[in-house]
Amino acid sequence: MKITIKFFARFRERFGNEIVIEATERTTLGDLVRQVAMRDREGYDAIFDSKGAFRTYVIIMQNGRRTEHGEAEHTPVIEGDVIAIFPPVAGG
Repeated sequence: MKITIKFFARFRERFGNEIVIEATERTTLGDLVRQVAMRDREGYDAIFDSKGAFRTYVIIMQNGRRTEHGEAEHTPVIEGDVIAIFPPVAGG
């Protein structure tokens, strides 16, 4: 099944704007992001800590709905999902 992952701000600089990836039926949201992030070591380190957990500042969205880090590790992806990964949001 095909899943789209979109990266924003500094994550986009590491991975590009959008990646379409094949996933299996039992792939979780966390597994999928980890798989893509492993393509770039610095990008991986920006998203995950040394234990492989999402960094606290990373924002994860699945089909426009924010997903908590712990939830992402158990949430399966399904055909057509759009996953968005954001760094911390700042502004003024």
